[in-house]
Amino acid sequence: MVDLDSEVPPLPPRYRFRDLLLGDQGWQSDDRVQVEFYMNENTFKERLKLFFIKNQRSSLRIRLFNFSLKLLSCFLYIIRVLLDDPTQGHAWSPVIWVNRSLPLWGLQVSVAVISLFETMLLSYLSYKGNIWEQILRIPFLLEIINAVPFIITIFWPVLRNLFIPVFLNCWLAKHALENMINDLHRAIQRTQSAMFNQVLILISTLLCLIFTCICGIQHLERAGNKLTLFDSLYFCIVTFSTVGFGDVTPKIWPSKLLVVIMICVALVVLPIQFEQLAYLWMERQKSGGNYSRHRAQTEKHVVLCVSSLKIDLLMDFLNEFYAHPRLQDYYVVILCPTEMDAQVRRVLQIPMWSQRVIYLQGSALKDQDLLRAKMDDAEACFILSSRCEVDRTAADHQTILRAWAVKDFAPNCPLYVQILKPENKFHIKFADHVVCEEEFKYAMLALNCICPATSTLITLLVHTSRGQEGQQSAEQWQKMYGRCSGNEVYHINLEESTFFAEYEGKSFTYASFHAHKKFGVCLIGVRKEDNKNILLNPGPRYIMSSTDICFYINITKEENSAFKKQEKHRKKHESKLSYHGTSRLPVHSIIASMGTVAIDLQDTGCRTSGGPTLALPSEGGKEGRRPSIAPVLEVADSSSLQTCDLLSDQSEDETNPSDDEVSAGLEYAKGYPPYSPYIGSSPTFCHLLHEKVPFCCLRLDKGCQHNYYEDAKAYGFKNKLIIVAAETAGNGLYNFIVPLRAYYRPKKELNPIVLLLDNPLDDLLRCGVTFAANMVVVDKESTMSAEEDYMADAKTIVNVQTLFRLFSSLSIITELTHPANMRFMQFRAKDCYSLALSKLEKKEREKGSNLAFMFRLPFAAGRVFSISMLDTLLYQSFVKDYMISITRLLLGLDTTPGSGFLCSMKITEEDLWIRTYARLYQKLCSSTGDIPIGVYRTESQKLTTSESQISISVEEWEDTKEQVHYRSNHRNSTSSDQSDHPLLRRKSMQWARRLSRKVPRHSGKTAEKISQQRMNLYKRSERQELAELVKNRMKHLGLSPAGYDEMNDHQNTLSYILINPSPDTRLELNDIVYLIRPDPLAYVPNTAPSRKDSFCNAVGQDTREETQL
Repeated sequence: MVDLDSEVPPLPPRYRFRDLLLGDQGWQSDDRVQVEFYMNENTFKERLKLFFIKNQRSSLRIRLFNFSLKLLSCFLYIIRVLLDDPTQGHAWSPVIWVNRSLPLWGLQVSVAVISLFETMLLSYLSYKGNIWEQILRIPFLLEIINAVPFIITIFWPVLRNLFIPVFLNCWLAKHALENMINDLHRAIQRTQSAMFNQVLILISTLLCLIFTCICGIQHLERAGNKLTLFDSLYFCIVTFSTVGFGDVTPKIWPSKLLVVIMICVALVVLPIQFEQLAYLWMERQKSGGNYSRHRAQTEKHVVLCVSSLKIDLLMDFLNEFYAHPRLQDYYVVILCPTEMDAQVRRVLQIPMWSQRVIYLQGSALKDQDLLRAKMDDAEACFILSSRCEVDRTAADHQTILRAWAVKDFAPNCPLYVQILKPENKFHIKFADHVVCEEEFKYAMLALNCICPATSTLITLLVHTSRGQEGQQSAEQWQKMYGRCSGNEVYHINLEESTFFAEYEGKSFTYASFHAHKKFGVCLIGVRKEDNKNILLNPGPRYIMSSTDICFYINITKEENSAFKKQEKHRKKHESKLSYHGTSRLPVHSIIASMGTVAIDLQDTGCRTSGGPTLALPSEGGKEGRRPSIAPVLEVADSSSLQTCDLLSDQSEDETNPSDDEVSAGLEYAKGYPPYSPYIGSSPTFCHLLHEKVPFCCLRLDKGCQHNYYEDAKAYGFKNKLIIVAAETAGNGLYNFIVPLRAYYRPKKELNPIVLLLDNPLDDLLRCGVTFAANMVVVDKESTMSAEEDYMADAKTIVNVQTLFRLFSSLSIITELTHPANMRFMQFRAKDCYSLALSKLEKKEREKGSNLAFMFRLPFAAGRVFSISMLDTLLYQSFVKDYMISITRLLLGLDTTPGSGFLCSMKITEEDLWIRTYARLYQKLCSSTGDIPIGVYRTESQKLTTSESQISISVEEWEDTKEQVHYRSNHRNSTSSDQSDHPLLRRKSMQWARRLSRKVPRHSGKTAEKISQQRMNLYKRSERQELAELVKNRMKHLGLSPAGYDEMNDHQNTLSYILINPSPDTRLELNDIVYLIRPDPLAYVPNTAPSRKDSFCNAVGQDTREETQL
């Protein structure tokens, strides 16, 4: 063993790995042998095969050389024909013998030798054991016919002028061209177009037929008419075009036979080629072909990736995308794996879309299809999920894979992705813009409960409109509502703006108020140059800088606005106004008028916790003087703002809870939710309980060891309930609860939330539907997929209609899959006003409006919305990249330090002294720093004959007929009145008839009593029957029906939104004003000095203005 170890010394350390990779030239005594491995046999034949056949680039060169030889041989044949004299010889000798010069013969022999050698070599290399397969191939036979005779003439000079049909080489050239095209596409690693190949084959076949016929007729007619090549060409074109003039005809039978053969060949070959071409054309129409590389490099285009393309989705995208003027020259390439349906095909054939929209059938997971769409050159890629899928999680998985595939293929292409479930959002965080459907859906449903019609507000803001809807209507509310719906969010740099440039160095609220007063624009937010975060209403301490990006609401953007100074109007009022200041207010303002001057802020203190009210100043009580409003300061007064702390709520101080909270055992703390249902949720400061509630206590209808309550009323909630009727308790409900429990909501206004997973009548009554503030009905996911697309909302619509009938006073909020189905919400068949609105909607749609559905009463009132309306939010982000961020801030999905939040206040009788929207704007800006952005108005519905008016109550019924007369004419009056009043139900009448038959008539008091009951049944309306049904069911369940008020409904009212109304808009009682309130945490006293300085760097300047309002 010792000798063996000494014979095999260990490998030195420096050779153990380095030699394996690099080798070592110094170790020459090594006996290692170098071995080469080959995938194929290293023989001469294999090398030749690799060069001539297998290698794409070298094979392409060989094919190109072969194609050139064939074309050269045909060209030499034409030269020989032109130099030949057909008059020499007699009878058939000109057909057999030709005049071929020596140089021409030498060239033709050389070409023939090379061609034959190449053909023999390729046949040898492609030989696979069957010699006859190689010999009997048509290209090989044609090569032998055209090349071997020339080689024979080398050894037998007598045959040098023998005719050889060299023109048949055109068919070999065609064969070489096809092979060359195939090798070309293999060499450049691109899939060739089958359509291009088929067109090339057809054209080459037609040319070969014509060339063969020309040369054949010309040669055979050497023994006849002595035709030239041009005469032969003329004859072939006239013959093949079926014109047949007859001025040139073949004379001898061989030429006639050749014409017959060529016509037969053409009749067989060409239809086959045309059939294949037509088939490929139809297939290309289905698949969409390719997007041109040249067009992709010279024109701009975006790609829309969807799993299935519906006409509604397509039109929403096209109308919103092309609504922006700078996108008119863009192309839209649609990449969809399914075949284009008939409706989409008809729309894309309209000239307006056919020139700008290209449909490609393919998958985003295939690089070939992404290459067809030229994804790497696209300006953006929109990836939309299929919300009609049964399994929405599976639909999200498909969207995620599409996003990954596009990012892998085109890393620099901006991605705009729509996803359905929030738990899947973190997979596509790399996308430039993401819209999660459930996040926005639940957040809008939640805000609808505390800020009415928030969904309508957001929908109108994200839709492109010019405010022309409803302007031809005779009703004033439709004109105002339609005009204000044209307001959108725009942005501009402050130093480049005419609206805001003069407010540099002044507070945000000062700039917002005076910009609205002067130009009618509503400044809602800013973004610093060095910060990506948008701040909605940063408050009066924020000082405007020249580099700030301003976000404002207006009918149109500033770049499209024209500014005209009203000099005459200004001179007219100069004598009436005595205003002087560092920043002079416009004299032509429609709101500046008489009144006293309020200098100090103590008259308009902070709003109390009891509710947002507008305190009446003490000066306003003087007789003959109009109440005044404090001016909006250019720079915030730090002392007044610090005393006006929006977080201070002494009535709800956590250290001193109120008696109600103590009795109810509620102790709230402000903090972040300890658990998030999914990754990537934005943390929000919320009201939380100090201790976690046991799971058993979450069941409202079942008692446990901690409490014995079994219905909502037993809990004794101080505030009204919010009931959520959903199919499952999904993760999206997190986005419903968080906005309702945000830290800036007063604790006394927090509504209990009841989750109802099934909604039979008993469960509805137990969960407190009779005294609920709102009921939110979430669209059922299991019914979103239906055989007929628009039937996906059928179950939700009918359920909501049932709730609407049973609980007419209940505020029901729901969302639907299809916007067109909103017309069925709270449906009343005989309501003339609804029919008039339906006609108005059709007219607006014919005019091309993107908001034709806006005049439907349930949508205008914020009772229903469709999440598909927010698809436009994703489309608008291509032009306005800030829209998603602003929408998320408004809905409370994101919270940015220093950014405000959306809330509302109601105009009461005590607030009507404000009178106009402009004075309200100044009052809010000067007191609490709130920025109003719109008004939610409710009016009584006029000129309507709804069912609520037709329904009959017991007290209003005419009781003038005598009892005897009623009994005698009971049957006739029943039938006639039933036809006059269709809401009287047949069952009630049958019940009354049975009572009349069973009750004895001899008892006077009993008969009178029964007659009164029968009369009541006869008079009872459908609504009263439903009310009786609900009350009886509540009594059966042991619930008190005292809170059920069946006749208190809102069917005779209409509500609508005025976004950024004009300053002179009069405020009305019960108007609800949308506010963007500053972040309370930004004004907490004793904050860091640096934060104070950043918000107020010019506090010492006295720039107060005395505004006469």
